[in-house]
Parts: sequence; C-alpha cells; structure tokens
Amino acid sequence: MLFCIGCSGNTQKELPRIAIAGIAIESSTFSPAVSNEEAFRARTGDEVFTYYPFFEADSGMIDRAVWLPTLRGHAMPGGIVTREAYESLVTKTLDMLKGTLPLDGLFFDIHGAMSVQGLDDPEGDFLTRIREVIGNDVLVSTSMDLHGSVSPRLAQNSDLITCYRLAPHEDAIESKKRAVTNLLNRLESGKGKPAYKAWIPVPILLPGEKTSTRIEPGKSLYAAIPGVLDGNNVIDAAIWMSYPWADEPRNHGVVMAYGDDKEAVAKAAEKLARHFWDVRKEFDFVAPTTYLGEALEKALASDKKPFIISDMGDNPTAGGAGDVTWTLHELFKHPALQKSGKSVIYASIPGAEFVKKAIEAGVGAEVEGTAGAEVDNRFAPPVQLKGIITAVKEDSTNNEVVVKSGNISVIVTEKRNAYHYEKQFTDLGLKPREADILVVKIGYLVPELYDMRADWLMALTPGGVDQDLLRLPYKRVPRPIFPLDPDMVDPDLSARFIPLSNDLNE
Repeated sequence: MLFCIGCSGNTQKELPRIAIAGIAIESSTFSPAVSNEEAFRARTGDEVFTYYPFFEADSGMIDRAVWLPTLRGHAMPGGIVTREAYESLVTKTLDMLKGTLPLDGLFFDIHGAMSVQGLDDPEGDFLTRIREVIGNDVLVSTSMDLHGSVSPRLAQNSDLITCYRLAPHEDAIESKKRAVTNLLNRLESGKGKPAYKAWIPVPILLPGEKTSTRIEPGKSLYAAIPGVLDGNNVIDAAIWMSYPWADEPRNHGVVMAYGDDKEAVAKAAEKLARHFWDVRKEFDFVAPTTYLGEALEKALASDKKPFIISDMGDNPTAGGAGDVTWTLHELFKHPALQKSGKSVIYASIPGAEFVKKAIEAGVGAEVEGTAGAEVDNRFAPPVQLKGIITAVKEDSTNNEVVVKSGNISVIVTEKRNAYHYEKQFTDLGLKPREADILVVKIGYLVPELYDMRADWLMALTPGGVDQDLLRLPYKRVPRPIFPLDPDMVDPDLSARFIPLSNDLNE
C-alpha cells in the first residue's frame, strides 16, 4: 500500500503529488565482489520516510505535498551489481510508480556511483525508464553523493540536481532536504522546470581521500558554491568528484548549475569548473600517507595512542570486498610488531566458519581456523588465525567475535562490516582509545574515529579500492584525465547547456 502523508479532504486536491524513489550504492569494478538485491535492504511505502528526518510530522514540509513513497534501497558500498538485482529493483520501482500517477514531482534519491553488469550509466538508464512511466513533464529533483557521476542523460532527465558539499558527508540529510525544498518551491511558485541547465565535464578523477572538504583545496572549492547562487537566476550548483574505482566513460568530474537566467547559469558553472581545474595539483591525501611497512614503523616508534592506520585498499565503505587479508598477513609476520608488546586491534575480517567455531567454543577457548579471502584472494590467501576468543557477540544480522593472538586482537565477522564507532569496539570488550595501534579498513576517518585518533596514517594497501590510482588498469575512462595524464593541456571548460526534459517529448 502507498501512503499519502499529509493529505485529507480537499487538501489532497490542492497539494502537489510527489513520489519518492531511488537505489543507491557505490560499486567498484576493480573488485571481484558482486552485489545482489538483498544488499540494498529496500524499503517501500511508509518505511521509505525513515531515511528522511525532515519529513517528521512537525517539520512543516510533510504538509506541503501528497507524498507517495515507492521504493528506496541503499546498499553498503561493494562490488558490481548483478544485472538481475538491478532489473528486479527497477521493475519493482516502475510498477509502484504506475500506482502513483498522475504526478507533479519526483524526488529521485541516488548515490550516483552504481555499476551494473553489462550496463553503463545505470542511474541514467533508471531515470530514463522512470520517465517512460511518469512522463517528461513531471518535475524531477535528483539528490546525489559528491562521489557520484553525472552523465548527460542523467542531467537531461533531472530538472533539479544537487549533491553533498562535505566530505565526510556530514551534510547528507541537509543536501537531500535542499533537493526536496527546491522541488517544492518550483512547484508551489508555478515556475516549474528551470529554463537552463549548464553541464561541464572536468577531466579530473581523484579518490575521496584526496578531496576531503576538511582541508584545502576542497574546503574552499565547495565553500564557493553558495556565492554563485542567485535566487531563481541560479537556483543551485554542484560539483561532483566522481568515483575513481569504476572504469566507465562517465567517470570524471562534473560541475552543474541551473536556473532561469542563461548568462548567470553559465557564469556560475564556469567559475566553479575553472576553480576546480586550477587547484587540481593541490589535492593531496587528507592525512600523511605511505605504504604499510613505513606506517608500522612509525606506529611502533610513537608513544601516542591510539595510533590509527587506515587499511585503505580494501575499505568496504568505498566498494572494497572487505575480505582482503594482505594487511593481516603483514601484521602477523612483522617481527618488531610481535616483539614490541604493543596492543593492536584489527577491524575487521569476515570469516563465517571461524565465527561459528568461536561461538561454539565460547569465550576463553583457544580456536584455530582461517578467515578472509573468500571473495578477493588476489593479493593474499585466507589468513590462519589461532588464539584465545575474548568476546562473542551474537546478532541476527552479523555475528562477531574477537580472537587474540599474542598482542593482536582481530575482529572476525560473519559478514563483512565497517567499524566507524567506538561502541562497535566496546560492545566486544575492546578499548580502542587505550590501544597502541588501531588498524581499520577505512580511508579517511569518519568523525568519531577522527576525534578519537592520537595520531593517524593512511596506508596504501592493495585491494579493490586501491588509492594508488596509477596501479589500476583503467581502460574505459575518458583520456586524457588528471592525474593519469598529468601533463595534459587545459580542457574546454565552457558551459554546455543540457536540453530540458520536456525536449524528450519532441
């Protein structure tokens, strides 16, 4: 059943009818992992509203439209999406949208870095197929992650489009609310679709760990966006960094602006695109970065705790398989680390059989078995773990255990997992703030880990989201592109006006 929130009596006829839909994931084509439909944990009907706190009853926004949520799924980053999963989710969405017609608007909430087997530009394909159901006159507002990719097809089928302005994405909800607010304002004012949309491809492809808005030049680049906005003349503007771990033609930076004044829209987009290009050589990793060997030497020499090392190459929140064992192998065979006596926590490695064995044995038992490298064994085989089980956490979705071998405590999970919060560690009896060395499969630190760190290094480790982009076998991204082609000539950064979605009727 579809729920029309905020509609009763004659009010329903006066308010715009707005549907909500979207599927979101960033998926690496450099990983052997695949993502199935279950990974998206799709919600339908009124469950969709749980994604959006700004739709609470007292927010005022809920009363401004007849809201018609269909399907919204958000998967943890991972490998390429199976074609079967994509088609199933799209078909379910289209079928539900048919039941919402007629519509005045659509809030299309995506990530923008989904890769699908045998299909380029899946978000553009998805929205094109949505248009075939809802029509080209419906006003569509698209919300994205700044690490998404915007093809001309996605740009044309979106009337309003925006993305996050912070990395880490502390403004995710704020950005989604902006997309909805812009949609409501254009419908309520009767102005409808903006008259002009400027799209500028910027031949830059960088990892998020080099484009964090915590530091320059990303901080000032994104801070410049509000300064180019001008009411209805320039309603909004956005900068997409794109996603470097998918080898597809659409993967490159993009700047867009839209509004009712053609000259102002072009000027805004061109100003941001030139800024982006001019600072390209200033982007650097958000923290000191080196290879694992040196990272361990510095951690061993430090008296600060916790000394956090980011195991970046297999970061599951960027699309890594999450089960690469290379770093764990290196830790266990590092003689100085073993002799130092320094406490080490490693988070984490999946190993369903090991977890099952540990749960059966119980806390205090010695358990031996293998974990990891079931999905991605290109860099190292499964790791042999032998030690005392210090914690067991049984959960309906993902059981976890801790095995301590010498001075190294390894979190082993039934399914891959990301560790971003202190409570995830303390629930397992671990004290991350007191650990000498904390190794986490992550790139730049999320806020809670960032605040916890006493010192921090990012390690260039192998995996499906290798941060050393020059090691990746790109074949399909547009060339030349920075930094793969560092001496390329300056590109044409003039505004390209994208046809309105109405033009699809012609």
